Amino acid sequence: MTGRIPDGQAFSDGQVPPGGQVPPGGQAPPGAQPPPRTVHIGTVTGSAFAVGDHNTVTQHQHPGPADEGQAELLRAVRELRADLARFVATDTTEILDAELVSVEDEIESAGAAAPGRLARLQQALTAAGALTGTLASGVAVAESLSTLLGG
Repeated sequence: MTGRIPDGQAFSDGQVPPGGQVPPGGQAPPGAQPPPRTVHIGTVTGSAFAVGDHNTVTQHQHPGPADEGQAELLRAVRELRADLARFVATDTTEILDAELVSVEDEIESAGAAAPGRLARLQQALTAAGALTGTLASGVAVAESLSTLLGG
């Protein structure tokens, strides 16, 4: 078959008709080559999509920090965790790192760390004070906590 096929008619094997467009539900004869298809995507925010056959789309959306104070704490927590990784781990620094991970996860998933979690981080930071007091990132976490906890 040559030329275009009318809308609503279909070939039996699911291929594109030669030189034609695919009508809704259209199919082409064996051996017919589909015309090249392109997909152009600009900027996408807050969406998920898939292109091609047999794809699965999974979208995970996490809110950002609820306010600038939480955003600043998140930055400081990440910096302190990176700094702590350069030191030999002790029981005190492992507890501190676990609290840092908890705060980081809570800010990333809920947008803010709860006051109780912040208080536990402050206790762990105080316990590791000999080390964290000498690190700029440790001081930044302490200052952020003080601001968020009001003290």
